[in-house]
Amino acid sequence: MGKRMLFFIALLIWGCNAQEPGESNTDSAALDNTTAPVSIASNRDLESPDFSIQAQGVPQGTGYLVAFFCETQFIVDSAVVNASGKMAFKREQPYNPGTYVAVMPNQTANIQFILDEDQTFSLSTQAANPVNAMKVEGSLDNELFYENLQFEAAIQPRFDEVANAIKLAGPSSPNYSTHKAQQDALVAERKQHLQSLFQQAPNSLFTKFKKAGQNPDIQDVRKPDGTVDAQKQVYLYKAEFWNDVDFQDERLLYTPVIFNKLRRYMQQLTAQNQDSLISSADFLIKKVPPRSTYYKFFTNWIAATFEPGKVSIMDAEAIYVHMVKNYFTQEKAFWLEPAQAQGLQMRADEMGNSLVGQKGPNIKVPGADGRIKELYDIKSDYILVFMYNPDCEHCQEETPVLRNFYNNWKTQGVDVEVYAVAIDTEDALWKKFISDYQISEWVNVFDPTNRSIYKTYYVDNTPELYVLNKDRTIIAKNLKPYQVPDVIRMDQQQ
Repeated sequence: MGKRMLFFIALLIWGCNAQEPGESNTDSAALDNTTAPVSIASNRDLESPDFSIQAQGVPQGTGYLVAFFCETQFIVDSAVVNASGKMAFKREQPYNPGTYVAVMPNQTANIQFILDEDQTFSLSTQAANPVNAMKVEGSLDNELFYENLQFEAAIQPRFDEVANAIKLAGPSSPNYSTHKAQQDALVAERKQHLQSLFQQAPNSLFTKFKKAGQNPDIQDVRKPDGTVDAQKQVYLYKAEFWNDVDFQDERLLYTPVIFNKLRRYMQQLTAQNQDSLISSADFLIKKVPPRSTYYKFFTNWIAATFEPGKVSIMDAEAIYVHMVKNYFTQEKAFWLEPAQAQGLQMRADEMGNSLVGQKGPNIKVPGADGRIKELYDIKSDYILVFMYNPDCEHCQEETPVLRNFYNNWKTQGVDVEVYAVAIDTEDALWKKFISDYQISEWVNVFDPTNRSIYKTYYVDNTPELYVLNKDRTIIAKNLKPYQVPDVIRMDQQQ
């Protein structure tokens, strides 16, 4: 029941973005996409809860009170729903301020509402039309909340109609400017409506919640030739994206708005490469108080979401190393035990020696004849550092592909060599793999102790493939063999 219900709730649309037509074992303990909810009820002057929620037309049974925290939803209480569709919540301990959903039996109705200092009120509505039929008594937050929801329900069809007219007309149509003016008028009407609500309760959770969810205006920025500067528009939009969020107010973490904005900011508004993601992360984290739940949530979510192995970004290790080195120190990561922080730093150190743009570490590993094969002894223009395990299925699949590319490059005059490092295996299996997969032309090495490759080329999963250019700079990593020709070709053109 719980899983089905929470999945349904995740699909609910909260009207908080109204303007949008939109090697350490410490890792799991320190880097987690979720942050355990912290009680802020004891830090505020809150009433003891005594409120009721009624939805006529729902069956008798058990209803649930569902809360939000960062990116999670969880059941915090339950109550009996009587024959008139009413359930009541009364206790001494206040609930945390935030947005909630009252889930009626069999999910026949899901009532959204706000809890803050005032936790004595009543909500009454119809199961068939919970928004427009809502009546609120004793709660200004919820009066404003439902006034806004009802306004949005009325204005959204007009937005849809105008947007469709604009799409059908096209910019060259004589009616385009008329439809665009209608759309601008609707936007202005929406803003005026919100401002009138904000003025009634400027410090309320409703106002902070709604303001945080608003998107910046898209500015009319032009190039010298008069054309729209789309790149500058995106830059300004992104720079202003968090302007209306009060990071001193941790009540917002108990609503969906902060997580929704974070996910959009990092995964949609930011280019999915290591440099852009690092820049966006730094820009955001500098905005929040250093020893706050915002700091803990943002740093954990970003580091965990873009952790190597979880994303297809070429150098996710660069993001991880940057986050850990800058934000997960013993001084800054106040929620970590010293051993956890130290473990994360050690893992970042391992990754930090083989980031894209750095010089590839020189390594010296024994070959099949027992003599040392030094990476930097290779004189080819390009070196492919290929790290594999003979028992790895993906290694067995990709080695023949890499071998075929290697043979083709050689016949085409591309000066490239493969330095193939077998890891976590046995001498007999390694040598059999070289023979079976016909890669004896490569520089094949194996160190059963792994000492000679420790803290050099980081391996998250095998096979791992790095590309070094003439300067022995790492120009690419985490590649599939078919991607290597494009990488080399791009480097040659620079």
